Amino acid sequence: MTDWKKVSFLLVFLFNSFFAQQTVTGRITDDDGVNLSAVLIINMSTDQKTSSNAAGMFSIEASPNDELRFVMADFYRVSTRVLTGGYNPQLLVTMTPIPRDVGEVKIVKKPTGDLETDSRLAGKVDKGEIVEQAVGLPQPVGKMREKPAEVKKVLLPILLGSLDVQGAYDLISGKARRQKRQYRYDDLQEHIMWVRNRVDNEYFVNAGIPVERISEFIQYAFEVKPQVRTYVKARNLSGTLLRMEETMPVYLERLKQSKNGSISKPEE
Repeated sequence: MTDWKKVSFLLVFLFNSFFAQQTVTGRITDDDGVNLSAVLIINMSTDQKTSSNAAGMFSIEASPNDELRFVMADFYRVSTRVLTGGYNPQLLVTMTPIPRDVGEVKIVKKPTGDLETDSRLAGKVDKGEIVEQAVGLPQPVGKMREKPAEVKKVLLPILLGSLDVQGAYDLISGKARRQKRQYRYDDLQEHIMWVRNRVDNEYFVNAGIPVERISEFIQYAFEVKPQVRTYVKARNLSGTLLRMEETMPVYLERLKQSKNGSISKPEE
């Protein structure tokens, strides 16, 4: 009889454990909203592991209060816990790249022919930045542009009895969405020009990229290697170029195979 009670207790425990588990799904992006593939997701309670797909999507079995850990090289680790209420909406996980100092940029008169070495030598001298750093000129904080309305900042005051008329209009009319799209485009063009203003065209041409495709290649590098743009934001030219070089072989191969001249992000 005692053995039967033990077996019954074990069956009840296994039954509860099984039905307490649920499938947790979500999407993983970087802080620019770019989907991250091949992110390792670990259930720290069961040691179950999975990876995000090309669209940044993932699914994993977990029980309430299990810790899910997200790990990827060159990104800060992220952890979250499964909700205990039994309802877990799709998770949106944002991972932040880790900026790394890749060393000092040295200047020589002639290229060596080695792409890794020459990338450190291709930067143009920005005299304006040198003067600003020397005399300590203050740098502007942020950009002087209208901030798009956000859903949560418009709806929350409504619950408290007030209404942001302009914010509500911007959301309903689509103005906020158009602003965000325009700002993303403006930021992209600004980052592309930051690279072009500091790197001679000859550097790209010597690597096999035609002059008319330089901007296209830089944008391609931003898409397939988001860390490139992180270095641009940090104003780290040597880091930008070294990361950008990692995308060159695939880009050049796709350039050879392209018939219509459009280079798209490779499928993973």
